[in-house]
Amino acid sequence: MKESGPVVVTGANGFIGSWLVRTLLEEDYPAIHASIFPGSDASHLLSLPGASSGRIRVFEADLLDADAVGRAVEGCTGVFHVASPCTLEDPKDPERELILPAVQGTLNVLEAARKSGTVRRVVLTSSISAMVPNPDWPSCKVFDESSWTDLDYCQSRQKWYPVSKTLAEKAAWVFAENHGMDIVSILPGTCLGPLMQPGLNASSAVLLQLLQGSSDTQEYHWLGAVHVKDVAKAQVLLFEKASAKGRHLCTNGIYQFGDFAERARRLYPDLPIHRFDSYNKLINLFLLCNFICLFLYCTDHQPLQFIRLPNICIASFSQDPLNPRHIRD
Repeated sequence: MKESGPVVVTGANGFIGSWLVRTLLEEDYPAIHASIFPGSDASHLLSLPGASSGRIRVFEADLLDADAVGRAVEGCTGVFHVASPCTLEDPKDPERELILPAVQGTLNVLEAARKSGTVRRVVLTSSISAMVPNPDWPSCKVFDESSWTDLDYCQSRQKWYPVSKTLAEKAAWVFAENHGMDIVSILPGTCLGPLMQPGLNASSAVLLQLLQGSSDTQEYHWLGAVHVKDVAKAQVLLFEKASAKGRHLCTNGIYQFGDFAERARRLYPDLPIHRFDSYNKLINLFLLCNFICLFLYCTDHQPLQFIRLPNICIASFSQDPLNPRHIRD
């Protein structure tokens, strides 16, 4: 059921957020509050089809500024919380740069939703990084939404993004239980696809580096490629399906980075894609659920289909790997 009132999207001018705003416009949502980090560029949102009629209002809000977040959420019937810091560089201060904005930012959004009195549901965009790595998961069991990332494992290896996403989602579920709030979470794999925002996002940057010949093994990078369009559609579906509950994985599988690199190398042999020495060892673990697509199910068990491998994204990059801004839908 479509909302008659506005909905808010945090991180609206980011990679996933931009596609979500576009999808909401296409689905005839009448009003969208686009929450963006102060000073960031949201001009591409205002040029989307349907945006010229004034359906998008832009709110500058640092997620750590509770008052600003409250202004963006005020009067909304739904919240799509997408914003969360992510960087390919190792943070100098993980607590300040990643963990605090992710956790406290999420709590500020939820508190604003609670105070509004109008929000009926929050769709929290978590990550596959809040589900894996989990070394203690039974080797004979397919990973599913009951798995949580092993925080000690990640902290010992200074992999702070999975820590931030895991802590943020866990904090959200505690908040929801304490306040009786209707929350559903979506855990996308590595989102790939055409870019709308002016800058290169982290997941696309990983792909670009691979196509340019990077030999970084991404040893602790568990990959599940998913098209960003499918993530946006899934977010809207989770909001509209009243019976949707809990966590929802959105990916085509869970596997190691070396396998993804090998597939890309075979598809585009003319590009300088590195063949990792560890690939032959990883092949025995190849696609823990290789032929088991994990679908986001509706209540009538009709699956929302996801693209298995976003070849169109790789093809777009491969035309000019040094200049990804040419990508078009």
